[in-house]
Amino acid sequence: PVGDKKGKKSKGKRVVQSGDLYDKFSGRGGRGGRQKTKGPAQQTQITQAAEHKRVVKMEDTILVGELAHQMGVKGGEIAMKLMFDLGIKGANINTAIDFDTAMLVAEMYSFRIEQVGFDITKYLPQLELAEDAKKSRPPVVTVMGHVDHGKTSLLDAIRSESVAVGEAGGITQHIGAYTVALESGDITFLDTPGHEAFTALRARGAVATDITVLVVAADDGVMPQTVEAINHSKDAGVPLIVAVNKCDKENANPDRVKQALSQYDLIPEAWGGTTLFTEVSALTKTGIDTLLDAIHLQAELLELRAHYDRPAEGLVIESKLDVGRGPVATVLVQEGTLKTGDTVVVGEHYGRVRTMTNERNDAVSGATPAMPVEITGLSGVPVSGEKFYVVEAEKNAKEIASHVAAQVRQAEMAQRVGPSGDLFGTSDLKQLKIIVKADVQGSVEAVVGSLTKLSTEAVEVRVIHSGVGAITESDINLAASSEEGVRVVVIGFNTKPDNRASNLADQLNVSVLTEAIIYDIVDKITGLMTGMLEPIYVEQPLGKAEVRATFNVPRFGQIAGCMVSDGKIVRNEQCRVLRNGEVVAEGTINSLRRFEENVPEVKNGFECGLSVSGFDGIEIGDIVECFTLKEERATL
Repeated sequence: PVGDKKGKKSKGKRVVQSGDLYDKFSGRGGRGGRQKTKGPAQQTQITQAAEHKRVVKMEDTILVGELAHQMGVKGGEIAMKLMFDLGIKGANINTAIDFDTAMLVAEMYSFRIEQVGFDITKYLPQLELAEDAKKSRPPVVTVMGHVDHGKTSLLDAIRSESVAVGEAGGITQHIGAYTVALESGDITFLDTPGHEAFTALRARGAVATDITVLVVAADDGVMPQTVEAINHSKDAGVPLIVAVNKCDKENANPDRVKQALSQYDLIPEAWGGTTLFTEVSALTKTGIDTLLDAIHLQAELLELRAHYDRPAEGLVIESKLDVGRGPVATVLVQEGTLKTGDTVVVGEHYGRVRTMTNERNDAVSGATPAMPVEITGLSGVPVSGEKFYVVEAEKNAKEIASHVAAQVRQAEMAQRVGPSGDLFGTSDLKQLKIIVKADVQGSVEAVVGSLTKLSTEAVEVRVIHSGVGAITESDINLAASSEEGVRVVVIGFNTKPDNRASNLADQLNVSVLTEAIIYDIVDKITGLMTGMLEPIYVEQPLGKAEVRATFNVPRFGQIAGCMVSDGKIVRNEQCRVLRNGEVVAEGTINSLRRFEENVPEVKNGFECGLSVSGFDGIEIGDIVECFTLKEERATL
C-alpha cells in the first residue's frame, strides 16, 4: 500500500505493476509467484457469427460500403477484391453493385445475400376493406394489332372522333386512353401503338387491361405484331376478342384470318372454339354494335368490381412535359377515387394533384376506378407503367420518392459496372452517343430501346441522356462537351429545339435530328453508324505474268522479263510474287517497259520487263499477279 501526503493509507487503492497485469491475464501468479486466479486459466477466443446471422440483406443494388458494414469487413478490402478478383476497375465504397456481384463477394466471406424489397405499405394508408363494399366498375379494353390494321380508326368509329389524322404517318406513336359512354355502360379503351418499337407500351397496356381486342385486317392477315399482341394477352391472362377489320374491301377474306389465328389457339365459337370473333369495318361502321356487345358480355363474365370509397391507386399510362402546365401524367385509376388536392406519389416523383381533366379536356373533381384522367402537380415526369398511390401526408410521399430515387441512382451506377468491369465505359469500339428528347415518356423509352439495339461489334450506340420535352441549351452543351473523336447526335422525336438551343447547335456544330416517325430515326442513325466505319478495300484482279528471264540493271536493280498470260499488268498498281503457289513478296509494279519504252500497261500475250518495289529476289518461273484495291463503303 502506498500512503498519501499525510502518511495515511489510501483505502482500496494500490499501485499495480506491469508484471501483475501480465500475470493476471497470462494465468500465472503475481509477484513472488503467487497464484492470483482460482480455477482454470481464461483465454480470449475469436468466435464466428452463427449461420443464420451471416446474411446480408439488400434490394436490387447495394453500395460497397453498406455491404462491408453488414459483413463487418473494411470497405476498402471489398473494393480491392472487386478490382483485382472480379476485374471491376475504379471500385470504391460508393460503387453500387448488383445482386449477382454482391453474391460473389459475400461468398468470399461465407455470407449469403438475401434480396428484400422496399416495404412501401408502411407509408401507405392502413385500410380495412370489406369485400362486399366493392361496386361494379367499367371494363378496361386494350386495342392491339399490327401497324396499319385500323386500330385507331376502329376507336374513331366507336367514339365518333378522329384521332388517326393527327398522328404522324397515320401511326399511333403513344398510348391514348378514352372512356366511351354507351347506353349499355361505359367502356375505357387503351389504344396501343402497333409499331414494333413500342413492344413495351403494348405489354404495359396488356397489364392494365381487363379485355384485349385484337384487330386484324381482313385484307392482310396475321402479321408479326399480331402474334406479339396474342402473346402479351396470354402472358397477362387477359381474355381476347378478335375484331376482323376492313371487311368492306373487295379482297377481304375473314375466313383466311380465322384459319390463320386458329394456329394460335384462337378458334371461333362457330367452329367449336371459345374465342369471340366479330367482323367489322371502321370505314362503314358496320359490326361495331356486335363488337361492343361482345365486350359487355365478356365483362359480365369477369364480374369486374372495385372499391370506390378509399384512397386511389392505379397506373401511369403516359406522361409528358407541357410548356405551360409542367409535368403531365395520364393515369388510370384502378382502386378508390382520385380527387383534386390528393397527395400522390409515383416512383421518384410526388406532388399534390393540382388539376384533373378527362380525354375531352374537361375538368373533373374525381376519378373513379377504370377512369383515365390527366393530372398536373407532380414534381417531375414519371415513367409510363409506374404505379401511383395516394398517401395521407406529404412526408410519406417524400420518404417513398426519395427511396425510389436512391434506388434508381444505385441501379444506374450498377449498370455502368458492366461485365467487362469497366466503370468508366472505355472501349476500343467506335461510339455514337445520342441524346433523346421526346414529347412523352413512353416515346422516350421506345426510341431509346430501338436505338440501343442498333449497336454492333464495330459501332456502339450509347444513349447518354434522355428526357421529355423540347431540346434545350443544356442538351446541346452536353453534346458539345463529349470527348474528342466521339460523335454525339441530339434526337428530337415529336419535339424540336427552342430558338436559343437551335442557335447554340449551329455555333457548336452539334447535329440535331428531328423526326415524327421512328422508322426515319432508325434509318438515319444506321446511316450515321455506317459512315463512322473505316472504308473497306476490295481486291480486284488485273492480270498475271510469268517470269522467263531476270536481268540486273545498275540504275533500276533487278528486272524480270515476263510474258503476260492473263489480263494485263499495270504500272504503279499492287502486285504479289508467287513461287510454287506461295507468296514470296508483295509490293507495287515499280517500272514497266516494253522494249526500250516506258508503258502504262501491257496486255495479255505480250512480253514486258518489270520490277517489283523493294524486292530483288525474283526467279525464273515465278508468277507476278497484278491487282488493284477498290475502296467500298463498309456495312454494319
